Amino acid sequence: MTSFDLVVRGAYVLIGDNWRAAEIGITDGVIAAITAGPLEGAEVITLADDEVLVPGIVDTHVHVNEPGRTEWEGFASATRAAAAGGVTTIIDMPLNSIPATTTVEALDVKRAVAAEKAMVNVGFWGGAVPENLGTLRELHDAGVFGFKAFLAPSGVDEFGHLDAEQLERALDEIAAFDGLLIVHAEDPGVLEAHANDGGVDYHRFVESRPDAAETTAIERVIAVVRRTGARAHILHLSSAAALPALRAARAEGLKITVETCPHYLTISEEQIGDGATQFKCCPPIRDDANRDALWQALVDGDIDIVVTDHSPSTAELKYAHGGDFGLAWGGIAGLQTGLAAVWTEAARREIPLERVLGWMSSATARFAGLDTKGRIAVGADADLVVLAPDATFTVEATQLQHKNPVSAYDGRELRGVVRRTLLAGRTVDIAPGAAPTGSLLSAARP
Repeated sequence: MTSFDLVVRGAYVLIGDNWRAAEIGITDGVIAAITAGPLEGAEVITLADDEVLVPGIVDTHVHVNEPGRTEWEGFASATRAAAAGGVTTIIDMPLNSIPATTTVEALDVKRAVAAEKAMVNVGFWGGAVPENLGTLRELHDAGVFGFKAFLAPSGVDEFGHLDAEQLERALDEIAAFDGLLIVHAEDPGVLEAHANDGGVDYHRFVESRPDAAETTAIERVIAVVRRTGARAHILHLSSAAALPALRAARAEGLKITVETCPHYLTISEEQIGDGATQFKCCPPIRDDANRDALWQALVDGDIDIVVTDHSPSTAELKYAHGGDFGLAWGGIAGLQTGLAAVWTEAARREIPLERVLGWMSSATARFAGLDTKGRIAVGADADLVVLAPDATFTVEATQLQHKNPVSAYDGRELRGVVRRTLLAGRTVDIAPGAAPTGSLLSAARP
């Protein structure tokens, strides 16, 4: 009988969209056999009665911030947090690191830093900024997964936003090599018209970034995609008001995909008190009716994927200025808590776990072109998670693996405990000082 490096046995293994009892044989980091058993292995893991085996989460929207702002996060802390939360692959955003990933040289710096610290698989987005238009093919050929652009100020000086003419140029350029533009879609004119003096009232912050900021920007992206034939992806959709335009564009055959995030699905404006700047993000968390509409769009297939948009900062930046939403840094640190948060709310809505894993693992892997990730199948990478889906835990921000003790979920009870994370068939050790086990990924090219 063939002996494998590792055999994982469980009564509930997610294969495709179905749960079944199975034994998984793993050799050289790849799933080599799936059977009812018995299999022999140098190591055997038998799941407990309350555990299930699922593919690792693929999070395509993560701000690691290293180098340059490593006090905000970093590859060591971010990838430990990822593994602790069942995430086996992340794709790093081109900001808020210094330098931003807008040149091949900056990408090389990112890769060198990540190679020494990553505990999970790491890939990289490039940036499309006014200064590098006309040179995007070089980054594409170097292996970035696509290009991030802002249509309004990004919040950091080294990553400028594209105006209407520059957006046209970027999509024309990207269409020529069938690349992908991922867009932070808020309209600067709408934001300027609704700017206010901030303060501790969360509703005033929402008023400063209304639905129209997203709908106007998304309609502009749709129009340029229609003209150029390019591929575009709408990042962190917050406003359900944009869904009719997106639905119509997709029905028209335009190549547009859409994501949303755990915080938009699990938190509502009504739950956010005065000065609670741990909840500030851009675009903002909106009201409960909007949250319901985002869930319905997920169920209906109008939103493709769920990703964390893990965007941490120091506690000083997050809580400075006495809870003034206009001055605090915007971003939710959710890499470790994303799966549990979404599963908790999905379970409350009687949405099964396999749907959640579809949005956060298999669909995100397909979106990124990572054919060997996000599924339990022969030939797929053995990036797996042992999950106790009905076990609960209370989030303590100080106990998370994130570098800074800031969490929008602090004090919340969440459902779904990650008992073990496997990367290429090996248990990830997230203890301080553990050797890095992750690999660096480049986008697959035809």
